Amino acid sequence: MTDDFKPLSDLHPEDQRSDHERQTAVQAYHDLMASRHSVRAFSDQPVPRSIPETAIKAAGLAPSGANHQPSHFCLIGTADIKKRIRVAAEQEEKQFYDGRAGEEWLDALAPIGTDWQKPYLETAPWLIVMFAQKRGGVDASDDKKNYYVNESCGIALGMLISGLHAAGLATLTHSPAPMTFLRDILGRPAHEKPF
Repeated sequence: MTDDFKPLSDLHPEDQRSDHERQTAVQAYHDLMASRHSVRAFSDQPVPRSIPETAIKAAGLAPSGANHQPSHFCLIGTADIKKRIRVAAEQEEKQFYDGRAGEEWLDALAPIGTDWQKPYLETAPWLIVMFAQKRGGVDASDDKKNYYVNESCGIALGMLISGLHAAGLATLTHSPAPMTFLRDILGRPAHEKPF
């Protein structure tokens, strides 16, 4: 322990809860998350940019290796960029469904009814692409080695999805492989990998 250690109760005295209040709060969170579903049909109704931006800011508070925050989020609402992403994703997905996946994987997907076509990539009002950074840091100019990148990005992604759900928005994680086309379309540097 360092000399500057302060108990959480000293930092946030307003948040002193009884066990009952804690159980009520965690049950409410459980119930909210139990209502979350991945969807593949989205409304084209506009969503104010501030909503996904705030969810991204919350995801940026996730715990991460050495507190480097090794993720970068791109928020996409422009129709032509969404179309370019859809075209490139469908090219990868077609190869996946045409044999790259293997029979066992395709059998696992059969009950869901998915295929290589991804029209929702253009219909959804916003796409969010997350990039994992092997190097970086909290500031854009940082060039530090990042640690536990996949774990840190996974936690941030979970927080992002939870935040968007709390706002009443539906989400779907989509990860065609390979995803390097996302880096190319969005002009991201080579040390970042689409997550």
